[in-house]
Amino acid sequence: MAETRFRYEGADGTALAGFRWSGAAAPRALLQLAHGAGEHAGRYRERLAPLAEAGFLIYAADHRGHGLTSGMSHLGDFGPGGAEACVSDMAQLSRLARAEHPGLPLILMGHSMGAIFSQAYLRAHSDLIDAVVLSGTTGPGPRFEGPANSMFDNPRTDYDWLSRDPAEVDAYVADPFCGIRFNDASQASFYGLAAKALSAGDLGAIKPGLPVYVFVGDQDPINNRLKALTPLVEAYQAAGLDVTLKVYPGGRHEMLNETNREEVVADLLAWLEARLA
Repeated sequence: MAETRFRYEGADGTALAGFRWSGAAAPRALLQLAHGAGEHAGRYRERLAPLAEAGFLIYAADHRGHGLTSGMSHLGDFGPGGAEACVSDMAQLSRLARAEHPGLPLILMGHSMGAIFSQAYLRAHSDLIDAVVLSGTTGPGPRFEGPANSMFDNPRTDYDWLSRDPAEVDAYVADPFCGIRFNDASQASFYGLAAKALSAGDLGAIKPGLPVYVFVGDQDPINNRLKALTPLVEAYQAAGLDVTLKVYPGGRHEMLNETNREEVVADLLAWLEARLA
């Protein structure tokens, strides 16, 4: 899979690190990626290669306070614009992708924090996309009490809650750009954004009938074994969105890095292909 790196700017002029991944096939659609907290877009390049080979041209970026956008000195700091600025950045990237490839459908895919950003994006920018994918996401239901790892017996690391695959957990721990480390202001802005998930007026502004694919593990402490996710799915359905929910038994937070990741990617590709059809 070929990679092109580029620089683009947020609405406030902040420089952002962008990536374009392509396969040998001519592009049939655009897929825009919003990564999670304490990680970076590069972790998805290998996992999403089958999509690129199937003709999905992938646009990704490192959010403010993450990866190459932040550098090592500003990890966990969204800056004065907070989480709202990250959502605005995503809309900027959507416009860039649309301008470079007019006429191709655009699907937004967000994982974890990126899925919360995507929920906010839908409330303001759904006219820019044709479908949305939410991975490792949650909603406004009851939160899991205690540290995420406390759901599991005898964890080896602080991040066993990410995956059942020890090699994937170890790779995350060893990555200098990984590890959740928000400063206080950024964490507060993120929680404030997440709290707005089910504003009835904003949900009514989302494009009617928008296809939504949600895929999660049922042992993910972030969705509290689905208890925190169910209200979001039901609200989207009530708002007239075309919601598909895929739950993987035994799966933890990062289904793209789980022991059954090939199945997960194949299911994602099948859903995308069906939307194009």
